[in-house]
Amino acid sequence: QVQLVQSGGGLVEPGGSLRVFCAGSGLTFSNHPMSWYRQSPGKQRDWVGAITSSGPTDILESLRDRFTISRGNAKNTVYLQMNSLKPEDTGVYYCKAVVAGATYWGQGTQVTVSL
Repeated sequence: QVQLVQSGGGLVEPGGSLRVFCAGSGLTFSNHPMSWYRQSPGKQRDWVGAITSSGPTDILESLRDRFTISRGNAKNTVYLQMNSLKPEDTGVYYCKAVVAGATYWGQGTQVTVSL
């Protein structure tokens, strides 16, 4: 059974940094690309970025100078590093994996950027 368990996130002031973690189990983690999405209050869930099984990433252009995605396959974990955070980055962040045609989501992690 594939499970994605998220941690990290939290509350930070504008300009601060946060990291969100996504740990996978029940899959050969290193074989699968991983994606990050976010859902701001009152909005749909939007794609943030993704990382291939071997490491190259693609991040939404508007976030590219502040967000990075990495992975530690030995720990079955993918990371979303967010720097210079802005209030508009507030939302619930989700990781996603597609395994054998089925989509799996993490439980979501709240990120709040506020004074």
